Amino acid sequence: MEVKFLDLKKQYSKLKNEIDSAVQAVFAEASFIKGNEVGKFEENFANYCGVKHCISCGNGTDALTALIKIHDFPKGSEVILPANTFIATAEAVVSNDLKPVLADIKEDFTISPESVESLINPNTSAIIAVHLYGHPADMEQLKKIALKHNLKLFEDAAQAHGAVYRGKKAGNLADGAGFSFYPGKVLGSAGDAGAILLNDNELAQKAKMFCNHGRSLKYFHEFAGINSRMDTLQAAVLNVKMKYLDSWVAARNRVAEKYIEELSGVKEIVLPKFYPETTDAWHLFVIKTEKRDNLREFLKNCGIETGIHYPLSLPEQPAFADHLSYCSDYRAVKESKTLLSLPIGEHLSVEEIIYVADKIRHFFF
Repeated sequence: MEVKFLDLKKQYSKLKNEIDSAVQAVFAEASFIKGNEVGKFEENFANYCGVKHCISCGNGTDALTALIKIHDFPKGSEVILPANTFIATAEAVVSNDLKPVLADIKEDFTISPESVESLINPNTSAIIAVHLYGHPADMEQLKKIALKHNLKLFEDAAQAHGAVYRGKKAGNLADGAGFSFYPGKVLGSAGDAGAILLNDNELAQKAKMFCNHGRSLKYFHEFAGINSRMDTLQAAVLNVKMKYLDSWVAARNRVAEKYIEELSGVKEIVLPKFYPETTDAWHLFVIKTEKRDNLREFLKNCGIETGIHYPLSLPEQPAFADHLSYCSDYRAVKESKTLLSLPIGEHLSVEEIIYVADKIRHFFF
C-alpha cells in the first residue's frame, strides 16, 4: 500500500467540475486582477472567521508583513515569536526593520506564555502567536500578557484555517491575523495567496492600500506600498473550496482521533493531544520520537510518505544563529530532531490510517 502525505490530485478530482467551471468563468470575464471573485472571497472568509475585514494579498508572508507594517512600530523594536515556526514568521518582522526575539514552545508546539513574559523589555512592541500545525496557541494567557505590557498581539494563522479557540475561529483571536492559502494548507489555493484579517476599519484600509502600491485611487499613491494582490483565479478556487472547509477539518479530526487510538500503546512516541478549549485544524499530525530518522526511513520503505516540520528550529538556522546563545536550552531546539509528521487529510481512508499505525507499531515492537 502507498499512503500519500498530501493528495491534491485526489482533492481536485472530486471538485474538478466546480473548480473548472469557476476558472473558466474568470477567463471568460478576463478580469484577472481584482476581479469579482476576490471581493467575494474576502467577504466569505471574513464572515467565516467572524471578523469585519479580510484583505487579500499575494501570500502568507506578505500578510504578516503588512499586518506588522500598518502598526508603525518604532524601528528596531522587538517582536516576540516562537522558536519553532516556518521562517516566514520571522521574515515578516525583519522586513519591517524590527528585531525578532525567539520564545520557547510548550508541549503542544505553541508559544510558551511564560517564555514570552520572560523576554519582554521596554523595547518590545508585539507578540506573534503561531497556531502551529493547526493547534491554536494559548490566547487567553497571551492576551493577559499583552494587555499587562501594552503590546500588540498577532496571530500567524497560516496553518489554522477552521481552527476554533474557546468558541471563536482562528483569525479573530487577537489584534490581527495573517493567513496563507498555499496549496498544501487545509484551505489551499492553486498557487500562492494570503490574507490579513482585522476588525479595525482604519487599519484595514491601510493594509489594503499597502498591499496595492499604497494607493487609494488608481494612480494616486498616498505612500509607498508593495505589489501583493490575490489574483482572481486563486480567489475563484478558494471560493469553491470554502464550502468544504468545515467538512475537511472534521475529517482531519477523525484521522487524528484514529491515529491516537491506534498508537496510544506505543511508549516510544509522544502523540499530540486533543484539548477541550480548542477544535484543531490538524494541518499536520506531528509525533515525537528519538528514533525519528530511522522510523521515517522504515515508513518510506513501506510506501508511507512523511514530513519533518521543521528539521531546524529558527535559532538553528544560519539566518538566525545569533539567537542560539539564549535559545540553546529551549524545548524547541532539543525536540527539533524528534519531530515527524504523519500523513493527514480528508484523502485518507480508515484502512490507510490503520496501515500507517500498524507499520509504526511493527517498527518499535
